[in-house]
Amino acid sequence: MTAISSDILTGLSERHLLTRPDGFMLHKDVETPFNTLCLAAEADGICIKVVSAFRSYQRQAAIWQAKLTGQRPVYTRSGELVDINCLTGWRKLEAVLLYSALPGASRHHWGTELDIYDAGAVAADYKPQLNPAEYAPNGPFFRLQQWLSIHAAEFDFFQPYRQFQGGVAVEPWHISYQPLASRYLAAFNTDTLKQCIAQHPLAEQQLVLAHLDSIFQQYVKNICSTEP
Repeated sequence: MTAISSDILTGLSERHLLTRPDGFMLHKDVETPFNTLCLAAEADGICIKVVSAFRSYQRQAAIWQAKLTGQRPVYTRSGELVDINCLTGWRKLEAVLLYSALPGASRHHWGTELDIYDAGAVAADYKPQLNPAEYAPNGPFFRLQQWLSIHAAEFDFFQPYRQFQGGVAVEPWHISYQPLASRYLAAFNTDTLKQCIAQHPLAEQQLVLAHLDSIFQQYVKNICSTEP
């Protein structure tokens, strides 16, 4: 089996990707399975659309910086706004990591991950917030969530953050193509991540490096099983 290069693992390469008609980039081996999943959902009256797919290291670093500096909102699991400027050290990193991956460590770097919603359940001009309430029983995308819980595995997709396990918050909108994502996660390690961060500056870099082992275990390796 061909080794997976560190630049693909850490979001520094796009050579493994293709650009979809909707403009989102995805791993070239994920496009067909995802389209098949979408067609099956459509047959059941669900119109799956993409909110986010591949994100580069640079894009993730921009999100990371904006959240750590208070330019983008940071929320608790219960949806309360966090005053990030009142936090320091590990507590500050922890607040951001709940919903935003460390640059270099986002599964979205791999092109195997998609954030999705049901466009048929809302008005055409609706802007998905990617909020758990949208996928809860009274939310517009609850039917999509129920459908995924039953059918995603039939197309080799799973939800790595379907339950809170002390790391990343629940993300019912996030699906992952298991055959590739499992390989990528197995090939990934703290040394690869450390080398990436050392060469590509990011906000709170020294603090991140000091806590890198904890971040890797709690927010990278700590996902829900591939079984529904």
